[in-house]
Amino acid sequence: MNAAVARTRIKMCGITRSSDLTDAVVSGADAVGFVLYEKSPRAVSVAHAQALAALLPPFVTPVMLVVNPDARLVTEILARVPHALLQFHGDEPAAFCEQFARPYIRAVRISSNDTQEQVANLLDQNYHPHATALLLDSHSHQFGGSGTSFDWNLLPSSLSRHIILSGGLHAGNVRQGIDLIAPRCLSFAVDVSSGIEASKGIKDLEKMQAFVAAVQR
Repeated sequence: MNAAVARTRIKMCGITRSSDLTDAVVSGADAVGFVLYEKSPRAVSVAHAQALAALLPPFVTPVMLVVNPDARLVTEILARVPHALLQFHGDEPAAFCEQFARPYIRAVRISSNDTQEQVANLLDQNYHPHATALLLDSHSHQFGGSGTSFDWNLLPSSLSRHIILSGGLHAGNVRQGIDLIAPRCLSFAVDVSSGIEASKGIKDLEKMQAFVAAVQR
């Protein structure tokens, strides 16, 4: 990984309350995620995401997570939160994601049944080549976050992409993920949700602080 971007950025996802958003910012999150997928226990409406995003200080990025959305929903999100980063977490093809002419993150769901070759093909330059970053998560039939980790050893030894590691991260294992994967990437970040929660959709300040401390170490 390029030494100039060696600091591991942190996204805290599944924010549903203004108090949790404040705690995320104070703890040191670089980005916060809002889940606009109605089947998720952490789902919020576009209007609620807009209200929460309006509370963010400069340089903390709002990320809007969608799953196989209608194009009209994405257009509404961008109208309400014009500075948001989009995160596509379903089966959206590149043409769909790119039609909005906005930076976006593409989630890649990795299964324990995948081979190293299959994973390498998913992460090559031809897969969503214009995505700002690929977010690596474990496969879930329900889409959204799974809350579990995938086998990190399936990843190639070199990744010429910007990578965000997600799926089952918490203060006890994030350092292992950073040590194993960050040196392989063009740049590296982590995404946490269930690992900083008291219950689904309700964050825990002490867990947030412990997670950030583990990353910084």
